[in-house]
Amino acid sequence: MKGILALVNIKSELRKEGIEVISQLNTLKVNSIATNIAQKLVDTFPEQNINYHELFMKLSRLNMYVAKIPNGVAAKYYYKNSSIYFSESTNLEDIGSVAIHECIHYLQAEINQKNKLVKLGLCDFTDIKLSGMALNEAAVQLMAMKCTHAKFDTVKYFDIELPSNSPDYYALECNLVRQMAYITGEYVLYNSTFYGNDDFKNKFITLTSEEDFEIIKNNINTIMYLEDKLHAILEKVQSSETVTPEIAKLMKKSSKIKENIRRGFLLTQNRIFTSFFDNLFDSLYSPKSMENFRNALYNYRNFIGVTDDYTFFNDYYITKMAGLENKYNNVPNTPLALVPVKSENLFQILVRKIKTLLGLNYKNNYNYNDINMK
Repeated sequence: MKGILALVNIKSELRKEGIEVISQLNTLKVNSIATNIAQKLVDTFPEQNINYHELFMKLSRLNMYVAKIPNGVAAKYYYKNSSIYFSESTNLEDIGSVAIHECIHYLQAEINQKNKLVKLGLCDFTDIKLSGMALNEAAVQLMAMKCTHAKFDTVKYFDIELPSNSPDYYALECNLVRQMAYITGEYVLYNSTFYGNDDFKNKFITLTSEEDFEIIKNNINTIMYLEDKLHAILEKVQSSETVTPEIAKLMKKSSKIKENIRRGFLLTQNRIFTSFFDNLFDSLYSPKSMENFRNALYNYRNFIGVTDDYTFFNDYYITKMAGLENKYNNVPNTPLALVPVKSENLFQILVRKIKTLLGLNYKNNYNYNDINMK
């Protein structure tokens, strides 16, 4: 009786999600998909020591269905019945990143004896706020895109230009988490994402602070929440044939949300790299460590998102290079200058080089007013 009631409840919940089952995949097709995804994960992340046979066996036990799924979603994992639903438009012969994404969620899921989800990779479901949800979604998406060998390109969202290999899903969140991984290294990010441990969190905290980690995690979650809210508003606007007072109000609200997303992204980005490089700067005592610091900060420019009026990274780089020169000059027995000295003074050289090398616009300082993020 309980089994029947559970089945009825699951069907009811699926209907609420707009999922309508068409057919269940046979064992042969399930095994084929399990083989495909298991091999991709093992080949893409050899350093994670993933056991192919264990992974295949687990994926082969996953119930798989073809279903009607709204909003153009290619696949959806549902933990309550350990099932994944593929859209009827999904090519099951060529499994893409979205299907891999959902299968990783299945592999992440920690479910207790009461069939309650308690942890999903980087997200702790015992935390009422679920502030790690966006962090986990972005990390899983980065893993999925890596499995498909997706190339990075420059995209633009909310007037922010940024490098992304996931332009269609969580582009902003993925960029920010990738910046965090630049600091910790990718290995520990993917290890914690796949196995659900706290190594990534602990390493990031060690390199920055616990306060910084919590603020960054919460900010990324807020960005994802705002994007979902914006999507819902735009759907209402697009479904309306005329501009009513209510629609006009929604359009104004959507503009405000877009601005908050843009400001929140830049504010979060700034906290990521300043929290790390400020902390690292204080520990520099040798010429080699100073040169490594300079290279690491300079290369960070390849990861950030920028707007027409964003100058924070430029300004920060200039300040840190000036401070680095002072540190270097105070180290005894250093015959070589950290920055070549020409007829210009150090500050002039740095400004000129940053303008040309970083390729970022150098305009007025950015304004972070009216954003509920730190």
